[in-house]
Amino acid sequence: MAKVSLYNMKAETVGEIELNDEIFGVEVNEHLVHMSVVQQLANNRQGTQQAKTRGQVSGGGKKPWRQKGTGHARQGSTRAPQWKGGGVVFAPVPRDYSFKLNKKEKRAALKSALTSRVEEGKIFVVDDLSMDEIKTKKFQETLDAFKLDKALVVLDELDQNLILSARNIPDVKTEQVNSINVFDILKYDSLLISESAVHTIEEVYA
Repeated sequence: MAKVSLYNMKAETVGEIELNDEIFGVEVNEHLVHMSVVQQLANNRQGTQQAKTRGQVSGGGKKPWRQKGTGHARQGSTRAPQWKGGGVVFAPVPRDYSFKLNKKEKRAALKSALTSRVEEGKIFVVDDLSMDEIKTKKFQETLDAFKLDKALVVLDELDQNLILSARNIPDVKTEQVNSINVFDILKYDSLLISESAVHTIEEVYA
């Protein structure tokens, strides 16, 4: 099992923690990681764009001028695409962009993302990641101690003091174990995670 340092909120080393290789030491599957990110982005798309074709635009029922003899190009309707106010050629219609990944594929992608953070040395485990009060400045001091600018903070339980303290800090996001995803793990440069959250992840995904 891989070992990483265990820190306190002042970024001081207080020990070591062993990470389960079934979660944090798997072979990274880049294809599944890519598919997981694409799926999340696709599922977030609304797909509500729409424009009218020439058959949906009102008016244009009468031929604007006779077929021959006017000197103009022949026209059948003022709602043809080349006319102002006309319809759109191959107009977009509402559609569903979402697609599904198997449960095993999702788990494998998440494990790959977590493993990549361990291999890069960008996961920081804190023995007690909590705050007694809502204080953005105090939590910023913790980030500064770890030299983190863009971080995903993973908690085991809902800690409103810490969540509200981190809310106004740019490029910092807090999540609980049950809502972590591949996209966020890869989006943020580092992973700041509580020791209890590590154990919960190992219990859920092992």
